[in-house]
Formats: sequence, structure tokens, C-alpha cells
Amino acid sequence: MFKIGEVTKLTGLSADTLRYYEKFGLLHNISRNTSGIRLYNEKDVSRLNFIKRAQSMNFSLDEIKKLLTMREDPQRAKVSVRQLTADKLKDVEKQIKELTTLQNELTLLLNLCRGSEDGCPIIEDIDTQKHSKD
Repeated sequence: MFKIGEVTKLTGLSADTLRYYEKFGLLHNISRNTSGIRLYNEKDVSRLNFIKRAQSMNFSLDEIKKLLTMREDPQRAKVSVRQLTADKLKDVEKQIKELTTLQNELTLLLNLCRGSEDGCPIIEDIDTQKHSKD
């Protein structure tokens, strides 16, 4: 059994995060000693590492909650896991496309700025974009 301070060292998560995960329903039935101190077992630490890895893959906490349920019986949940992951991949591909567009726009602005004798094309472009959306 691990106390919360030990789990923070093992996982890199803060004590506040661990308490939040418990409140959010990502961790269930965390044991407590007679003084009320939380005691985590190996399964809890494994679950926390799973949560961290899923977050690094850009899954939201709600999605992670679903994945944790599916984790209990992965063979039965295979189709659902595949669909959730496919949806996440579409989101990531969309973000990559948007970031590539942003990268191209910023590169263009930097090049315009380097070649500009007057004013600042970057500020002018941002200002123009602001006014065109108003």
C-alpha cells in the first residue's frame, strides 16, 4: 500500500490531481487508514499510469473514464475502443491540418516582415484579421 505522497513520486501526478481523479470517478474505492489517509495499491498505481498515458494521447477525462471501463473487459469492448480511438485520430488529424495552416501563415508573415521597409506586416495582418471577423 502506498500513501498519497509515495504515489505522487511514482506517477508524477500531484496530490490534488489524485484527489480530483477520485472525485471525478477515475479512481474507485481508494482505501483509507483509521486516520483517513488514502492508501493506494498496485492496481491503483497501474490505473493512474494508464490515465497518464491516455492523456498523453489527447484523450479527455470523460473519454478516459470510458476507456477505463472498457479496460476491464478489452475483448468485449474492442469495437468501442476502436471507434473511440478512430474518432480521436480524426480530431488529431484535424488539429495537424489547422496547425500546418497556422505554421504556413506564420512563416509567410515572418518572411513578409523581413522584407518590409515600412510598418509591420505581422501586426497589420493580425489587425486585418481582427477587423474582418468583427
